[in-house]
Amino acid sequence: MTNIEKLRDEKDLLKKEVAKEIGVVESVYCEWENGKLSIPTKRIYQLANFFEINIDYMLGISNKRTHIKTNDEINIQLVSSRLKEIRKALNMTMRDLAEKLNTSSSAISNYENSKFLILSPFLIELCKFGNYSIDWVLGRTDNKLLS
Repeated sequence: MTNIEKLRDEKDLLKKEVAKEIGVVESVYCEWENGKLSIPTKRIYQLANFFEINIDYMLGISNKRTHIKTNDEINIQLVSSRLKEIRKALNMTMRDLAEKLNTSSSAISNYENSKFLILSPFLIELCKFGNYSIDWVLGRTDNKLLS
């Protein structure tokens, strides 16, 4: 059982109820919950706010469960600046990071320059690699590191 499924069960909700709440079809939500489909970054943020929980726990990256709720939307400029901060703290060039994440330097540049919101698989991989909190990267907490 995934943490997302546990969280839904704790609220005694059906999959279709959670799907409706965040504006997706039930079949897509089921694929997310079963880990068969990547959850887009925007939807990760929405799910975490719906469950009022930290993303790191929700995705099974951390065992520490923290209550977090925000009514804000993702601030792409903040995300971009934090991605750049992580890359610099890891002493990596855009090319180095692109190689690590199996993407292009231009994709990294687009993420760091607020042109696009980082794709969730890259975000998750980067945070695991650098031991950073996804909640911090997305502006939901001031705690930088995974705990």
